[in-house]
Amino acid sequence: MEFHVKDLSLADLGKNRIEWAEMDMPVLRKEIRKRFVEEKPLKGIRIGACLHVTTETANLMRTLKEGGAEVYLCASNPLSTQDDVAAALVKHYDIPVFAIKGEDEETYYMHIEEVLKRKPHITMDDGADLISTLHMKHQDLIPNVIGGTEETTTGVIRLKAMAKDGALRYPVIAVNEAMTKHLFDNRYGTGQSTIDGILRATNRLLSGSIFVVAGYGWCGRGVAMRARGMGAEVIVTEVDPIKAIEARMDGYRVMPMEKAAEKGDIFCTVTGNIHVIRKEHFERMKDGAIVCNSGHFNVEIDIPALESLAVEKRRVRPFVDEYKLSDGRRIYLLAEGRLVNLSAAEGHPASVMDMSFANQALSAEYIVKEGKNLEPNVYVVPEHIDKKVAELKLKALGIEIDQLTEEQIRYLNSWEMGT
Repeated sequence: MEFHVKDLSLADLGKNRIEWAEMDMPVLRKEIRKRFVEEKPLKGIRIGACLHVTTETANLMRTLKEGGAEVYLCASNPLSTQDDVAAALVKHYDIPVFAIKGEDEETYYMHIEEVLKRKPHITMDDGADLISTLHMKHQDLIPNVIGGTEETTTGVIRLKAMAKDGALRYPVIAVNEAMTKHLFDNRYGTGQSTIDGILRATNRLLSGSIFVVAGYGWCGRGVAMRARGMGAEVIVTEVDPIKAIEARMDGYRVMPMEKAAEKGDIFCTVTGNIHVIRKEHFERMKDGAIVCNSGHFNVEIDIPALESLAVEKRRVRPFVDEYKLSDGRRIYLLAEGRLVNLSAAEGHPASVMDMSFANQALSAEYIVKEGKNLEPNVYVVPEHIDKKVAELKLKALGIEIDQLTEEQIRYLNSWEMGT
């Protein structure tokens, strides 16, 4: 199989959209890709990527290829693929893609297998499905791998568990942990795109509604901030006492999901954990409650429990399934419990993904140079790369900042001077 996409005739539309996103990705386009074209730091390297197949990802793939790499791409979620983008990558950029929006689980993993057949030197994950499949089914390929990268919180959690168990066989850079990734991508990207997905799916007015956010990590902060900005009353549920205090100090109501379940009009999970909304919560929800997830996997909502409670199910709008309970109450699940921001909308805006994918590109370059010197473990993005991405973003935006004077540098490095 050379590639597997829905329809190559969509390629021209995809190309236009890729170019549109590229205009808002100056760090990747002007700073990194220009140097990669000249230096070819990835020459001879095969990169297997399991990422959301979007316009922004397309521009990362183009940059990696311009750097000399052979790039192979599959989807990291069955519903997040933009079929026109997948077609454009194949037809216009000669990058093999294995991804179709709405693919079933068997096809999803078949596509991962297609990427692994190319014997990648670097794995690039969003959720760790590529690396976990490699470790479980294709350990013979591990000696070929120099290292990998991981894009999202859920994937980093899985990889740290692998490292703790001694199962991780090569070094992985946790791109998600970069300051220029999670402070911006997770907060502003997830915040805006999640609300976008909910609105596209439902066309509901958020103003005046009660919006429940499960989890107050950087993604939860972003969703809560944007929901409040559109006039919703926001309730936050948490298990971490420090994050719960922070949410309260930020002006949100904080309570257990058991209590929030009775009050909410819209529920959104962003925890990275399993069964955050469960049977006992569905039983307390009001008629017409809308439930969705913006965490990586569709396990945050206990969908089998909702199925067991329902006496009738029907699709009332694209990406909206109505579950009618025995007492007549209706609960609406968006995007089958998968990432609502990528399933029902287009994911993060290009401007914020510019920094995230700049980290990906530079981390891949770092792995080529230093991967053989790293032990199998999960590593943060080197500080010099993180700061470089910030510097390049500021430069692209035309923003200047102060520099420390020699006197200030001496002061910060001394202990003699006091009051």
